[in-house]
Amino acid sequence: MRLDMEFTGLHSAFPQNNKPSLFDSPAEWYLKARRSVQRFTVSQFGLAIFSNENSNKYVVHSYNFFLFPSTFGVMDAEFTLSASSIQFLSHYGFDYNKFLKDGIPYMNELQEKSLSQHLLAGSWKVCSVLDRDKMKKAIDEVTCWIAAAEEEETMILQDLSGIQMFEVQLVLRRALKNVWTQPLGDNEVIVKKVSPQHRWLLENSSHDSCQKELILMSARGFTNLFQALVKAKKPLVGHNMLMDLLHLHDKFYKPLPESYEEFKRNIHSLFPVLIDTKTVTKSIWKKYPLPRVSNLLEVYEALCSNLNPTDPTCPVIVLASDCSRYAEKKSPHEAGYDAFLCGSVLLKVAHLLLCRSTGVAAEADPSFSEYLGALVKYLNKVHFIRGGVSSINFSGVDAPCRRSPLLVVCVQGWRGLNERHIYQELKALCRFDVKRLSENQFILLSSKFKHARLALRDYKDHPNLQISLYRHWRHSPHVNCLLQVSSIVALWSLLAFILGGAPCHSV
Repeated sequence: MRLDMEFTGLHSAFPQNNKPSLFDSPAEWYLKARRSVQRFTVSQFGLAIFSNENSNKYVVHSYNFFLFPSTFGVMDAEFTLSASSIQFLSHYGFDYNKFLKDGIPYMNELQEKSLSQHLLAGSWKVCSVLDRDKMKKAIDEVTCWIAAAEEEETMILQDLSGIQMFEVQLVLRRALKNVWTQPLGDNEVIVKKVSPQHRWLLENSSHDSCQKELILMSARGFTNLFQALVKAKKPLVGHNMLMDLLHLHDKFYKPLPESYEEFKRNIHSLFPVLIDTKTVTKSIWKKYPLPRVSNLLEVYEALCSNLNPTDPTCPVIVLASDCSRYAEKKSPHEAGYDAFLCGSVLLKVAHLLLCRSTGVAAEADPSFSEYLGALVKYLNKVHFIRGGVSSINFSGVDAPCRRSPLLVVCVQGWRGLNERHIYQELKALCRFDVKRLSENQFILLSSKFKHARLALRDYKDHPNLQISLYRHWRHSPHVNCLLQVSSIVALWSLLAFILGGAPCHSV
């Protein structure tokens, strides 16, 4: 299963200093990302299913799902839109009308529990203004009709959609004790006038369309598919998929826990095998003469142009007829298309690695299990975005942090500088994250060792900015404070010893 997701935003600027930094450990990064995930929502979910039909041929069925938070009953989610994210997706043709009007509802387990309790208590409320207007119109129509209607007479309510089919029935049954309702097709409800005895029999029938389980299944919406994916226990493949996993947990499983380790355990329980093609491709660039690209479409094109087209064992990837437009036109940042690219990249990279491990081209058409064997060192290693570790290990302990050397900037002659000023001064040369150390000192950290070397070389004789390697014993304010306190204590001790040891003269 290959997935891709689009969001209404990535990293929230609120609260202040919530932007991820190279200085963050994975646990610190997680807490910041958790706050962002709680503010934004999923706008589109792409899923590509690769079926190995025969030998080395894979047929791909790719799907796009526009999603929108459920507004069923008391549920009324709030989420944030990032202007830059909206602009970015709009540039690539994202249809926000489908997202807002036709998005499939979803909920996590906590939301489902709350909805279930309201259903059991019979305390039904409708929060959506649009749905409330529909309910009012339906009640008015039924109230006018029922006064003159005979028992067993019926009327039909029309132009209902989705969850409104359940809401109008629940509201009418609660308000009027002498009616019964049933769905009629996809957007109509039939209302019948009944006696109290007949109503009681219908309420206790196993064929009631408003049974709690049926309502919950409809309200879960896309979450039903998520739960089916979890039960399947198939390898889950994504590209740079860490944010995808956070949203999967928060939107369809449970609200993200405060504990980073608990999050890892939960994801591993849901999806025991994760493969991040970003992690795999970053590793193979060092071993193969391929262009170093990171964009998913560029990675796909690089692999397509560099794999040996005469190799008969190379995987043949064919889009199913209902997905043929992806073969005719590139659709980057459409979730279903990106999911297709991701799965294709996985198969092509796995083939390269399998051929390299045997030293020759594969003699027979490799099976998917053989491809998984070639990828075993990358399983459950998800690419970590801008951090001291290259990946997060969802099936064990993360590797120790390996950062480029910390640098310290001492400012002389320039007053009032802050982190942004330092960043702007250096960005023409190389990119650093900047953190204030003291009034005139800042720490620099880059994701690349060569940037540290460049800064040390080019600012060696700068009149205002002195850049050197950070030494904890020399530059840490805590160590300096401790040394100062220790010096004062030592000085007072020495004075006390001298004065205490002087002879006393009697008068």
